[in-house]
Order: sequence, then structure tokens, then C-alpha cells
Amino acid sequence: MSWAEKLDTTRNQLRSLNKAAPDATRAFGGLTKAVKEGDGPLDFKTKEFVALGIAVTKGCESCIALHIDTLLRNGATREEVSDALSMTLQMGGGPAMMYAAKALECFDEFAARTQSGTAAAR
Repeated sequence: MSWAEKLDTTRNQLRSLNKAAPDATRAFGGLTKAVKEGDGPLDFKTKEFVALGIAVTKGCESCIALHIDTLLRNGATREEVSDALSMTLQMGGGPAMMYAAKALECFDEFAARTQSGTAAAR
């Protein structure tokens, strides 16, 4: 399955969960909005790099796809993603290395689609 297909599948699964558990998912969405859009000292893109690092160390491919897509839409470069993944490797060891490689593969696939005029599904 390509990363774009994984992203589409993830979004469809989340839509289904939103319908099945609207109160819980709405509350989670509120938390997400509060931490990402709050007035803290970290900017949105930096927070997304943190989220990507956690996704890699937790081995969550769906999370990787969502955060890579968000990072690309917010101007992240391959060098920035690679630097963030390097820190993830240092903290997460061998298992993080395997998922960091997947995250970089995801970035490359989505970036190529964006450059060819076919942005990742939103």
C-alpha cells in the first residue's frame, strides 16, 4: 500500500470513528486544537515535528502519514524532517530507525506527488 493510500484509509477510518463516537472524538479534537493552536512558545511546525517523532517511536504508520502530510503542507523540507528523525533515532534506537526510514519514504512519496501537481489527498 502506498503512503497516499494509507493516508486515505486512515482518514476514512477516522471519519467512521467520528460517527461512531462523536463525543469522544470531538473532545479529542478540542485537545488537539488547544495544544497545536495555543499561545505556547513552540510554533505549529515544531509541534508537528514533535508529533512525528512520537509517531515514529510508537510505530504508528497512520500517524506518520498524517504528520508528514501536515508538515509538507506547512513548508517542511526534507532536511528538516531528516534532522527531526535523527533526534528520534537517538532517543528511540533501532526500532525508531526502522520507522524513521518509513517516515522519510512517506515524505519522499508525498513530496513527489506535490511537485508533480498531485497533492496528497486531503
